[in-house]
Amino acid sequence: MDKKLIQELIDRYVNVSFKVTKKAETLIKEQIGNDLTNDQHYMLRYIHHAEKCTSSELAEAFDVNKSAITAIINRLVEKGLIDRKRDETDRRVVYLTLSQSGTDLFEKTEKRIHKLVESIITKFEREEITGFIETYEKLSEMLQKMEKEQLGE
Repeated sequence: MDKKLIQELIDRYVNVSFKVTKKAETLIKEQIGNDLTNDQHYMLRYIHHAEKCTSSELAEAFDVNKSAITAIINRLVEKGLIDRKRDETDRRVVYLTLSQSGTDLFEKTEKRIHKLVESIITKFEREEITGFIETYEKLSEMLQKMEKEQLGE
């Protein structure tokens, strides 16, 4: 590809990526409401799917340092949405699970988000949305690979 075309594609990608990310975050926040931040919802989502996990797992999954996770988890515990349970064989390990209130709130917000996303993806032909998701997954894999290479793994 020539440099001019590459520059055009870069500009288009940066512009659309910014617009889509900002708008999607805003729309999701509207569905979550004032009970949670988007990050808190993503933490609840991860814990819900994992059933139990540690803060170290969350830090790795969300690619943030453990202190940032601890701050989010503390707020979720204070809200009564997450329970901490020590491992019986290794007291240093603390497992995080959703409380009943956390499960209820997660399921309520997840239904709203599902409805929102469904209203968007059903406007595309099946092949279009499938191709888009596959391309997006490929982009995600490429970015993860680049990150590992930069870290020397």
